[in-house]
Amino acid sequence: MFLFNGNPISIDTEQVIDGVRYPHLRDPELREQLGIVEADDPVQYDQRFYWGVDNPKLLNDREEVDQDGNPMYEQVLGEVDGRPAMVASTKRLVTKGLKSQWISQTKQTANSILAQTDWTVTRKAERNIDIPQDVVTFRAAVVAECDRLETAITACATVEELITVVGSQNWPKE
Repeated sequence: MFLFNGNPISIDTEQVIDGVRYPHLRDPELREQLGIVEADDPVQYDQRFYWGVDNPKLLNDREEVDQDGNPMYEQVLGEVDGRPAMVASTKRLVTKGLKSQWISQTKQTANSILAQTDWTVTRKAERNIDIPQDVVTFRAAVVAECDRLETAITACATVEELITVVGSQNWPKE
């Protein structure tokens, strides 16, 4: 990556600097003369798991507390002095961690895959027409993969372990 006055600049495209048009800035001597410096590429991180470099997102669910350590509760529409207002419910305020989010996503993926063959289950229930064995086998494999992933996600102690589990998804093909 190259920087001009602290801002990224492409050396392969036409640039206008101080009123002078340059078709490219590939010449190292010209770059030095103009004050264009080479810098390390920014460190990349997976935004699904990290807020920034070396800043992982919350792994486990967290029940929230206020600045004094008192439990916080979800807000719902209620009444105060006969007027509509947001009031605390009896349900604790919980920030969902990555494990809960990925378990939910895993279940959604499984349900989406299973939805393609749900008609065979409905047909069996409504008209007693057998589900083809290959469909039974496929659906069982989808459920097994979902169960495997949910168990593995639950067992993760670090974000790095979670990344490995998520990368190991092996959904069956119909």
